[in-house]
Amino acid sequence: MTVVGELIAGRYEIDKLVGSGGMSNVFRAHDRLLERTVALKILHEQFTRDDDYVERFRREARAVAQLTHPNIVTVIDRGEQEGRQFIVFEYVEGQNLKELTAGGPLEIHDAIGVSLQVAHALAFAHARGLVHRDVKPQNVLVNEEGQAKVTDFGIARSLDVHGVTQTGTVLGTSDYIAPEQAQGRQVDPRTDIYSLGVVLYELLTGEVPFRGDNFVAVAMRHVNEPAPSVLERRPDCPLRLEFAVGRAMAKDPAERFESMDELGAELEACLAEVDGRGDGGATMIIPPQPRPRRRAWRRSYVS
Repeated sequence: MTVVGELIAGRYEIDKLVGSGGMSNVFRAHDRLLERTVALKILHEQFTRDDDYVERFRREARAVAQLTHPNIVTVIDRGEQEGRQFIVFEYVEGQNLKELTAGGPLEIHDAIGVSLQVAHALAFAHARGLVHRDVKPQNVLVNEEGQAKVTDFGIARSLDVHGVTQTGTVLGTSDYIAPEQAQGRQVDPRTDIYSLGVVLYELLTGEVPFRGDNFVAVAMRHVNEPAPSVLERRPDCPLRLEFAVGRAMAKDPAERFESMDELGAELEACLAEVDGRGDGGATMIIPPQPRPRRRAWRRSYVS
């Protein structure tokens, strides 16, 4: 059991628990060697005797260590102490997207902007052969300056020589799971596109598109039911953005954006229109309804 004040690897002093998941706990810790605050992820003890879980944990460290990008949380170190596996990440001061939407949907500019940052991060990972497979608001941290950072590549898989991942295993979070992933079929970068479409839907409406009593019920709605309209819940959403969310959430991967870069380009165009920088004739803007409270971290996101 990890306790406050404990020293890990003779270097990382545990400060406080900041997050807990199915596989691991995340602590804020003080790096005595470099005198800085870090995030320390420690695999749950019950999994340390399972070689598959340990390998997934190690694989996360190896995968993310390859990804140096301003919108991806940086891996600093990895190790083992008394059988406990741990990974050390940069510490992001801020909130995750789920926490940011607890008070309601984001402003349209902010919803597009933060999703665009996530798209840039995932496009970078895809170009290096990694599909995240668990894109959700809880895995996107936003610092006090509004910079988004994708984290938790724990179920990421490297693309094999055929460009797809293994089949037969259902992983992910049901609220954001792509139909092919829910069915245990092959996944590829378009799987992350679907999940990011769901995230953007939630940022715009304040709700996930499908609800149910359990994992299977929600997953089957993703498989069988068309994506609900953003406009029905957010009448001031630009039509072009409504189409972008719908295309990202297409049931058939072939009908989605061909790549995360393509989705990113469309989000940039949507952001330009919202900011009045578009061509003025590409879409119709629905008359605005009362807008949600502006978040303090609003910034320009186009890179």
